[in-house]
Amino acid sequence: MLKEKKQVTEQEAWQKLSNWCAKAEHSSGEMRQKMMRWDIAEDAQERILERLVSGKYIDDERFAHAYAHDKLTYDKWGRRKIEQGLYQKGVSKDIYGKVLDEISDERYIEVLKPLLSKKWKTITGRNDYECAMKLMKYALGRGFELPVIRKCIDDMEIPTDD
Repeated sequence: MLKEKKQVTEQEAWQKLSNWCAKAEHSSGEMRQKMMRWDIAEDAQERILERLVSGKYIDDERFAHAYAHDKLTYDKWGRRKIEQGLYQKGVSKDIYGKVLDEISDERYIEVLKPLLSKKWKTITGRNDYECAMKLMKYALGRGFELPVIRKCIDDMEIPTDD
């Protein structure tokens, strides 16, 4: 048997969302998705979002900075994957573009080099070229850009059979 969806009132939605935002950073896009799932009217959604923004419960720029920092530092994601994540969270391109530009190249390479070194030890292939290609594919999957990956691999002096 399917449970009947309990209708969430505007006040209940405000209470739930403000509590949720008080515990961790969230984007306005996440709030919209939540309210849509609860079938809250469009005008009520706007009023709730306005209250959340004016009460500083949500701030997309603050969220984007925290998200980018955490994904780069802890999950070792590249700019492309962070950008994709912020897009999915409903952050505007203006905001996440600015945040991604603020990631320094030194910090970026500082994250990528140890990641590649660690992965290199686990990769097997018929030759060094094949292993290097697997390493590039791995880093591309983590959201790093090809020129940065190549630079890091060259700096690591990984032998390749060209």
